[in-house]
Amino acid sequence: MMNLMTSLIGLGSHLAGWRHRDAWSPTTMSLDNAIHLAKLAERGKLDMLFLADGNAVRQMDDPILFSATSRSDRPAAFEPLTLLAALSQHTTKIGLFATATTTYDEPYLLARRFASLDHLSQGRSCWNVVTGSYAGDAVNFGRSAHVPRAERYNRAREFVEVCKGLWDSWAEDAFIEDKASGRFLDPSRVQRLNHVGKHFAVQGPLNVARMPQGYPVLCTAGQSEDGRELAAEHAELMFSVAQTKAEAQAFYADVKSRMAKFGRAPDALRILPGVTLYIGRTEAEAEEQFQELQSLILPELGLAYLSRQCQMDLSGYPIDGPLPKMEGEVAGVASYRESIAAMAHAEKLSIRQTYERIVPSLGHVLFKGNPVQIADQMEDWFRGQACDGFNVDMPVVPRSLTDFVDLVVPELQKRGLFRREYAGGTLRQTMGLATPQRRIFSNPTLAAD
Repeated sequence: MMNLMTSLIGLGSHLAGWRHRDAWSPTTMSLDNAIHLAKLAERGKLDMLFLADGNAVRQMDDPILFSATSRSDRPAAFEPLTLLAALSQHTTKIGLFATATTTYDEPYLLARRFASLDHLSQGRSCWNVVTGSYAGDAVNFGRSAHVPRAERYNRAREFVEVCKGLWDSWAEDAFIEDKASGRFLDPSRVQRLNHVGKHFAVQGPLNVARMPQGYPVLCTAGQSEDGRELAAEHAELMFSVAQTKAEAQAFYADVKSRMAKFGRAPDALRILPGVTLYIGRTEAEAEEQFQELQSLILPELGLAYLSRQCQMDLSGYPIDGPLPKMEGEVAGVASYRESIAAMAHAEKLSIRQTYERIVPSLGHVLFKGNPVQIADQMEDWFRGQACDGFNVDMPVVPRSLTDFVDLVVPELQKRGLFRREYAGGTLRQTMGLATPQRRIFSNPTLAAD
């Protein structure tokens, strides 16, 4: 069964999506809009809603990009777990999925927040484990420069292990609340972590009861060598970036093949590439929407956005000349620039042609057409072992999500590719993922102080 998720950002995934006549206005810091999207996605039986995050306002040094505001710049955005906690009270089945960094946070605080969300939602939390892709976050945490990649991933591995240990603090039956005996909890059913490592020293236990899911569903997105290894060891969900089915198939096979050395089965990890959908009741209607959005992008904005995605200033190159070769390591997400460069060089695209391809999908693959054509493309990737489902981007919000739920989801259901009803109550049950067993440490009983 295909896994499907979508983003909880009201701007839309097209760079000019917020300008479209069918887009919400205003959309900044709107809880009502978020509730509307959550209920709409749950009506479509989607696995989860995703809220990306960062710890800085981006692009302030680039007036063109800053004033236009792409969805990842975040000049005004809710703190993710706060918003998802609110949405947990307006939904009952859909997963609630947030980004949180291991570089500029502490395991105890993060473990507590996600455990709280899991209880509030009755088992629907998911954590996107990131090391931080934006170097500008560093200056908000007492650093002058971003932490080097190798150190970030080393810290991330320890961070995740500490969180798992904290989530194992309490047994499911620890809080007995026996009025007759006066025993609120069973002291033999709690344990301290007593972790001392390179990056963290955490005693525990966590002051939140055992989560309904055991742990939140764990997601990663990094596609570097370190990122693939982290996913193979810990992730149950992984984002991917691919411009072609062949590229997606190669990535899918590589990551799944790494899991055996960590004692994990391939289906314990679901890989979801991003895809932007332009949906019409007819092929012509989809093309009309696409061209209308494209007409709202000025060349200078397209060039500035492509420069950012490639992490290279392209303003000094001829706009109708070839995309220059991408060289050297970058501090942020390398997978986007690598995928864009591979596509542009393979198809001999100019810089202008490249941004015209990238802007509509923000670096992901693009599917366009009527509901049958969209479903055909999604089925082809899914059955061809290019993915386990999709992170579906919506160009215009709420129109695009409404069209997906009302037009495409029924076509996928008719083909037996997607659920008609949710299975169980937790996100793990929805996705068919196992619930982690609580680990017992060497001294499981809480020692007296």
